Amino acid sequence: MASVYKSFTSNDITNTRTLLHESIPITGSIISGTYTSDSNIKSFSHGMFQSVYDYPYLSSSANHIFDISLGASPVWASYSSIATQQAKKGAIYNQMAQVLVGFDETGSVRQFDQDGDLTSGDKIDAAFVMSLSRLLTKDEVKKGTFSMELAVTGTYSAPASFANRIIITDSGAATTYRVNSPAGEYGILYASNSAGSCFASASQQAGGAAAQPVGLIYYQAGVVVLNALELFYNSADGGILSSSMTAGSISGSGANFTTIATAQTIDSGSAFLRNRIYNISFNNTTELNSTVYFCRVNHNEFNYSANPTYLTGSQIRVKTRRTDPPVAYVTSVGMYSADRELLAVAKLSEPLRKDPSNELTLRVRLDY
Repeated sequence: MASVYKSFTSNDITNTRTLLHESIPITGSIISGTYTSDSNIKSFSHGMFQSVYDYPYLSSSANHIFDISLGASPVWASYSSIATQQAKKGAIYNQMAQVLVGFDETGSVRQFDQDGDLTSGDKIDAAFVMSLSRLLTKDEVKKGTFSMELAVTGTYSAPASFANRIIITDSGAATTYRVNSPAGEYGILYASNSAGSCFASASQQAGGAAAQPVGLIYYQAGVVVLNALELFYNSADGGILSSSMTAGSISGSGANFTTIATAQTIDSGSAFLRNRIYNISFNNTTELNSTVYFCRVNHNEFNYSANPTYLTGSQIRVKTRRTDPPVAYVTSVGMYSADRELLAVAKLSEPLRKDPSNELTLRVRLDY
């Protein structure tokens, strides 16, 4: 009688992984609030972050792009001088840090680290945090593709002021990313000017540094952390948007971030950064995992059909004489569990003739 079920061996099954990428451009006109009264920028009564949409957020066609917030570490020297939303700024920083950086051996929340060395190095005391929508990042941001252009002065309502810009990228992260985060892999963001020259502070230049790190990007989490004190002028820390930088930098407005962090609300601080964004671009990643089953049909297998209509009057319909070989037409493949429970069905584009004179190998792929 014909074979009805056939078990797979280890030689019949293989697994593959395919990475699919999309290019995601986000223009500054949307981020800065291109619609009347910033109707695509949503603020909340709790005042802890802003949400940016591509259309007015009350529209049914609006898509969430990212959230932006401002946090300050409770161990920052200037934290005690924060007069506005101190607890919320500290909570934002600690919430993001404990998820993305984790805890130290004493159980304390680690600070974001400028160079990825959690045991030493410069810490990020105050940060702008951008949580990119999963709709855009999919499974993760592709390493080495993130770019953000940031205006030195002005807002998007005055496009001429965007002539001078810095470019923030995760250059080289495809091979130099870090893995010491509980949230997955992350890279370091560096700043350069529109001509491609890298920034470096006076002390960094004296030490031979070629680039200035200004933040971190967490690829699987889809979170960008920008070091506010490195980006914006502070009397103690300098800043690449400061007019006090040495040769190779571009002049800026000398915005004092300490004032913004201590005296302004999170909404105001978020808008301060958001209105300077010229554009953001990156490639996302969709991880497509597949299991491929090779269904091998030997010459003496599956030459009959289990379909009741294959017989008429106890005779096989496709045979006119007793000596004729049996013939079947394969139209689908059923995948069964060990206890013969149907789990999946694969359909062929056209029926395939099967008789004792031929063999078939059908390739069935399950994606997940």
